[in-house]
This record gives sequence, C-alpha cells and structure tokens, in this order.
Amino acid sequence: MIGQSHSRGISVLLSFKTKLPFDVLPEWQPVRALPIEQQKHALRDPATRERLIRSASEGNYTAWRGIGAQPRKPDFEGIRVYERGLPPNPTIGEVARSRGVHPSEAMIDLALESDFDVMFIQPSMYPQDPDVTLAVMKHPRTVMTFSDSGAHLSQIADSSIHTHLLGHWVRDRQQLTIEEAVRMITLAPALAWGFADRGLVREGMRADLNVFDPATVGPAVPHVVDDLPAGGRRLVQKAVGFKATVVNGEISIDNGAPTGAKPGRLLRNALASAVQGTT
Repeated sequence: MIGQSHSRGISVLLSFKTKLPFDVLPEWQPVRALPIEQQKHALRDPATRERLIRSASEGNYTAWRGIGAQPRKPDFEGIRVYERGLPPNPTIGEVARSRGVHPSEAMIDLALESDFDVMFIQPSMYPQDPDVTLAVMKHPRTVMTFSDSGAHLSQIADSSIHTHLLGHWVRDRQQLTIEEAVRMITLAPALAWGFADRGLVREGMRADLNVFDPATVGPAVPHVVDDLPAGGRRLVQKAVGFKATVVNGEISIDNGAPTGAKPGRLLRNALASAVQGTT
C-alpha cells in the first residue's frame, strides 16, 4: 500500500535559510547556528569553505535519522536546484560538473549568489519514478486532496499538488486531460469527504470556483518568510496563472490579490453535522 504521494513526488525543500543535509555534521553546526548575515560572511572565508566542503564530502552522517520531513543524506544526483516551478530543474551534480567544483561548494555558491534565496528539492519518500507517481494518481482508490499543514513549516510545502498536476501532467506531459484533472481536484475529493453540494458547476451547487489559464497555470518557486513567533521561518509557495478564486459566489482573490471578502465558513460533512446538530 502506498499511503500518500504527491503529483511531483514526495520531497523535502532545502534552503540555507532553513535546513540542509549538512546540519548533522559537527563542522557545519557552528556556522549554521550563526545569524544569516554572519553565515554569509563565514561561507565567503576560504578556510571555512574548505573545511565545510571537506566535511560534506567525508563527514559522518550517522546522526541523520532518515525519517519524516528531515533532510536526507545528500545524494547530489537527486537533489535539484529549484529554479522554476515545473520540471526540468538541474541536479546539484550537474551544476557542480558544469562549474568544476564539489557539489557542496556548488550549493554554497548558489546560496551566496542568490543572497540565500535559492531553494533545493530533495526526494524523501516513494514513489519518485514519474511513471509510478502517475499510476498512483490514476488509481481508482486515490483521492487528490492535500497534506498536513503546519507540521513541517520549514521543510515541506505541498500547496503545489494541484498546480503541478495541471501544469506538468496535463499541459506539459499530456498524461491527463484537463477534464480528468479538474475532476480529481474538485468533485472527487468533495464526494470522498461527503460534500454533495460542491465540486460541479451546476445550478443549485455552491459557487466555489477557480478561474485559471491552462496555458500558464502552475506552481511558483517556494520562498522563505520569517513571520512566525520568535523569528521562526516557514515556506510559502504561490501559484501562477490564476485569474480569480470565487467562494460561495464572492470573489475572494482577484489576479493573485485578496479582495478582502471572506465568504468562507467551516464545513462539516453529513455525519459530523448530524452529531453536532448543525448544517
């Protein structure tokens, strides 16, 4: 049984502003504990760079637990530079070879060149084979829903499940029709969760709609914000190609900007409503 998947394959997002595979290495830990600006300064120091690169190449990764959303032991042919929202994106190994440097040095250089904004994406769980991912999505018992939100704020951003489906699997790969994909992310989950009044554009149904351009829809590249208490950081990933979001008949987002309307409400399925005595 495959308990969960993602339209892009389950992955962990890496950043010098959040977490890296090297964080378990003793040589890296003093540098990674510094404030961001001091980390940048340290990574420009030749002696420090040499020590960190050697550690990344020869270091002991036994402290790596390899579970959950933790960064994995680095496989530089698997970690990709998250340059654009949809594939293809180059691997760290490819970038390193093009620059003639060690992969960890390539990651350091990319971070400094981008003022630490560059993101990397590292496979974390099965399935990673695109054909297997597609087969999982097409399985009749699969429900395209969402993921845990809030549990791994600085390591996982799965808000691209639906936009990756539309941009990659429908438009770029042409493995699903747009009608199939829209049903997978609207009617199918609504029925699975017991909501019979939404998921279709039909008279009498709730007017919950997204208006998007099939030629441009897709995920944007994630970025890090530090708006949590005590300076905590989280990942944010937005979408492109959306013109409007309509909730209960009111436009709540217009060309990517909130309108101020808040027509949404708490939803309860039929069983919960019966228990609570609500609708």
